[in-house]
Parts: sequence; structure tokens; C-alpha cells
Amino acid sequence: MTMEPFDQTKAAAFQTRMVDILNSSFLALAMSVGHHLGLFDMMAGRDWATSAETAEAARLQERYVREWLAAMVVGRIVEYNGAGKYRLPPEHSAAISREAGLANMANRICFVGYLGQVVDEVVTAFREGGGVPYSRYPRFLDQIARNGVAGLDANLLGVMLPLVENLQPRLRSGIDVLDVGCGHGHAINLMAGVYPASRFLGVDVAVQSIERAQAEAASLGLQNARFELRDAAALGEHETFDFITTFDAIHDQVDPAAVLRGIYAALRPGGTYLCVDIGGSGDLLTDMQHPLGPYLYTASLMHCMTVSLADGGAGLGTMWGEPLARRMFRDAGFDKVEVKRVADDPTDFYYILRK
Repeated sequence: MTMEPFDQTKAAAFQTRMVDILNSSFLALAMSVGHHLGLFDMMAGRDWATSAETAEAARLQERYVREWLAAMVVGRIVEYNGAGKYRLPPEHSAAISREAGLANMANRICFVGYLGQVVDEVVTAFREGGGVPYSRYPRFLDQIARNGVAGLDANLLGVMLPLVENLQPRLRSGIDVLDVGCGHGHAINLMAGVYPASRFLGVDVAVQSIERAQAEAASLGLQNARFELRDAAALGEHETFDFITTFDAIHDQVDPAAVLRGIYAALRPGGTYLCVDIGGSGDLLTDMQHPLGPYLYTASLMHCMTVSLADGGAGLGTMWGEPLARRMFRDAGFDKVEVKRVADDPTDFYYILRK
């Protein structure tokens, strides 16, 4: 077999890329610290300031703030005037402060540190099989919930629900709604507050999530929202609901096929299922063009796939893709599938399925 000649230009380009990956990975950790401390939010819209002034405004230790600012400057996140003053330009704060809403990439960057905590366990699963259970990801799941709240607040009522034709008038009149894998229940509570004539149920397998969902509903004084601890693969409902939702909750299920069959059975004739899930293709050559491809495949490796395998599940993975999703929907009983996108959401597909 003839060996191709060693390409020095290709090798040099790859070495440059590796340096960029190393720098970006470490910078992500520093950025997650700044996000958690609210430094990006505090600096947004402010004039040039010294490290001491920044620390005082944020009520933090100056020496730590100064070192953090240094990392942000050399990482081209924060600007430096060469005379001891710093600022976060508005063009940058629009992407990494909470004023950015759903576009806040600092939220996602925090996942780097959380997933780093389970590297050794994922390595063990490579060698021995199985996976890493949900219980090993408390901070990661909290961050997912925070991201979800931002996305739902920005898009659920004004963007997502209008994707389903004639849904909002029905919600105003009063229908039965189920959210499967409801997490902290924010979607249910948002809808319940706006549509008091409808009845809402959220189910999840995590005790902590159900408790937080119930607490939020109680704080809002909602009488039409309830939450139950229930396995999504064993809903046990028959033609009970008019509208069912899942938000990024299918791809990491232990038995996603059973979940989809249960959702189909739980829908009344004429009912609608809105499945919001990751918009991959399942084809690597196509997914190489996805702007968040490395992020999503690594999230799958480090969380979504392995938590399913930890319980002997299917290990579907984050980027299960539209073709496989369509096949699984058909196998569950859905023969009417529509796929939509939302302009501000580069991650998800919005599958609208009717019974």
C-alpha cells in the first residue's frame, strides 16, 4: 500500500487548531466563572473601569477580579486600554450577558466545567460499558433548567405555541395538556398562568425537579397546574390529553420508543404533540456543517447518551437526527409529521405531530 506523503502545511494548520482548542477550553472555564459571578452582566453597558472599581461594583476580591480580567483580555473577550482600565464592549455583551436572553452563549459555556467533573466516569464506561447516571449531574441539570427557563420565557408563548395551528384559541377555551419530562416545570407554569381555563400536568422521574415545579406553581398561585413523579416510558394514559409537549426530553430517554408510544396513546383523537428536540441530521458529513456540531456531539457523549446507557437504555444520543426521529414517530403511530424551525434557535427542530 502506498503511503501519502506527509503534508507539512496540513500538519502546521492542525497544530494551530490544537492551540486554539487548548486556549478556548481554558477560556471557557474562566468565562463560566465570570458568568456565575455576574461579572459580564455587571460590566455590560458600563464605561472603562479599573480592576479595583470592577471588584468593588461586583463586591468581589480585587486580586481575583484582576486575574480574571487578564484572562478575558488575552482571550479577546474584554477590552483593555493599556493604562489599567477595562470594558466589555456592547458587541460582546450582546452575546454573553443576561440581557442577551436566549442568545446568551455564556450559559452554554458553563457546561464545560460541569461535564469535566464526570470525565473519569465516562472513561470507565468506555472500558466497561454502562454509563454515568443522572445523579452524577446535579449542577449540570440545574444549568440546563436555567437555560430552559431563558428559552421558554423568550419563545414559548409568543413563538413556539403559535407554531401549532389553532392551538391558542383551544387553550383559551380549556383543554388538557401534558408535558413529559417536565424538569422544573417552567413550561407548564407559564402556560397555566396564561390559560387558566386549561388543565396542565407535568411529569418527570426526578424528585427534585417535581418539588421545584410544585414550588414555582405554588408561588404563582396556580390552581390549574399539577406535577407528578412518573416514568415517561410508563405513562399509562389512554386518550386523556389534547396537547402534549416534550422539550429536549426524548433523545436521552432510557426507552425513547416506549415514551413515544405512550404519548401517542395518551393523546385524544385530533390531539397534537409538540416535540422540541435537537436538530441534527444523524449524518456526520451534514452535521460537520452544523454551527454547534462539536458542542452537541460532545454533550451527547458526556451526558445525553451515557445517562441512557447507565440504565441499560437505547443510548439514542443528542444528534439522533430528523430521519431517525421521523421513523420513530411513525413506529409510535404518528403518520402526520410537520417540522418547523425558529429563527433564534440554532439548536432545535420543532416536530408537530397530530393523531
